[in-house]
Amino acid sequence: MRTVRNVHERIVQASPEVVGALLDRLSSQDDPLSPSPVWPPILFDGPLAAGANGGHGFIRYSVSAYDPGRGIRFDFAPPSNGFHALAVEPLDGDRCRVRHVLEQEQGLRSWLLWTLVIRPMHDTMIEELIDNIERAASPSGLRSPYRWSRRARLMRRMIWDRPTSTGVPREAELAHQAFAAPDFADAWQLPLNPGMPRDPEAWRDVLPYAVRATASNELLLGEDASHLDFRASVLIADDKVTLTTVVKTHNRRGRLYFAVVRRLHPFMSRLMLRRAHRRLAFAAPPASARTAPAR
Repeated sequence: MRTVRNVHERIVQASPEVVGALLDRLSSQDDPLSPSPVWPPILFDGPLAAGANGGHGFIRYSVSAYDPGRGIRFDFAPPSNGFHALAVEPLDGDRCRVRHVLEQEQGLRSWLLWTLVIRPMHDTMIEELIDNIERAASPSGLRSPYRWSRRARLMRRMIWDRPTSTGVPREAELAHQAFAAPDFADAWQLPLNPGMPRDPEAWRDVLPYAVRATASNELLLGEDASHLDFRASVLIADDKVTLTTVVKTHNRRGRLYFAVVRRLHPFMSRLMLRRAHRRLAFAAPPASARTAPAR
């Protein structure tokens, strides 16, 4: 077993009271610290308090200690061991030190996974969380945003959420109205992290087709041809984005054409939705810019 200890710290030009107030909003609806939507939000099954269970994405932990305005310790859920902790330390001159510590016992396999895959993403996420603290708390704002390494970008891209198959949502009225009797329909869905756009218009570039109709929570794209008509609906509902495809063939040529295209269609739908999801997440303002300033 190896003991892994990972430390991130930064001196912030703000009082510990201001930074501590930000810390106390972690995992709340107006959380200014979680580096979402590029990273999964930090969420718990209740208010921030000792005993709360949750985590971010597939990393699960519980709050084992909470000193309001000063620090939080999180213990990893079994079968993992160890903890990570976020603390605010007062300094002179209306400054404070923000420190994040992760400590864990790891076997060879876990250590290799940590070193090659997880650590680049962990380092980036924590530095972006501290960026949010500095951006929200310091009178001069963020001096120098953390720069992603190439490995972190590659690893984050590889584990980005993948669309899941779903039925055509009942709320997708434009999709349902597109054709009286479509010859094909399918739908793919992704969750929307806090900070991602909820306006369907922001998703109009998910596919390179003209806009055929709009609704308050849905956008319909499409194209007509002599052999078939195609429609794609982008629906925003229940904190999810759903890409629905409906097709109407007109003749034998259309049926033959779509018989071939249908084999590639699921892959292309997932690819285009995932690309748009990732692009919009990176383009979204950080949490500290979306919430009211604490200073």
